[in-house]
Amino acid sequence: MPEQRLKTTIAILGCGDVGATLAYTLLQNPICSEVLLVDPKKDLLEAQVRDLADATYGSRAATRIRAGTHREAGQADIVVITAGAKQKPGESRLSLLSRNLHILSSIFTSMSPLSPHTILILVANPVDILTHFARKLSGLPSSQVLGTGTSLDTARLRGALADSLSISPSSINAFVLGEHGDSQFIPWSTATIGCTPLHLALPSGTLTSEFKAEVEERTRGAAGAIIKAKGCTAQEIFLNQANL
Repeated sequence: MPEQRLKTTIAILGCGDVGATLAYTLLQNPICSEVLLVDPKKDLLEAQVRDLADATYGSRAATRIRAGTHREAGQADIVVITAGAKQKPGESRLSLLSRNLHILSSIFTSMSPLSPHTILILVANPVDILTHFARKLSGLPSSQVLGTGTSLDTARLRGALADSLSISPSSINAFVLGEHGDSQFIPWSTATIGCTPLHLALPSGTLTSEFKAEVEERTRGAAGAIIKAKGCTAQEIFLNQANL
């Protein structure tokens, strides 16, 4: 029996590593009826669409993927904006602001008129600032304009704690607050394992300032290490997008 198709269109703006990985994930999970890929690089766009479509033929995936325009994306139920300049090794996310704000402004001009029911999800960096500008440029209610924020940093924090303490990350409740960038911080007093505060759950002397500093550096520096080695982060980002 064929899977029931949900009549929802998700548009992905930018079909580089992050956009293509997100598209593949959506094709394998029946949460929408159509994925619309949009990118000004037409050859890359068509190649990604063909490659992703081929990946669905041997599966039960009921989601359709096709190339589209910014104008079409403006009428989608959900628009995920991954388009933007890549962060280079050693470069801060804030240094991308001028370039990516220009790209963002161009995107909204091309998508106009935007459906009043569209939900926007910002991924491009610096994501917190760009989410603010996306709210102003789109004219949509703030409840319909979302950024990935520190959700990825929070996942990295829980992973770092889980590795250091040899426990499951699912049992850890700890969050990274602030911006998705160098000024982020960890409110250690709110961290718990299950329902037990972290400082009570661990053996005495474990939660030292050195331990905290090591975890904070690992959390904050994770992206930089990945970018230096492979040029970008993609797999971990798409998981947060899919969850949103």
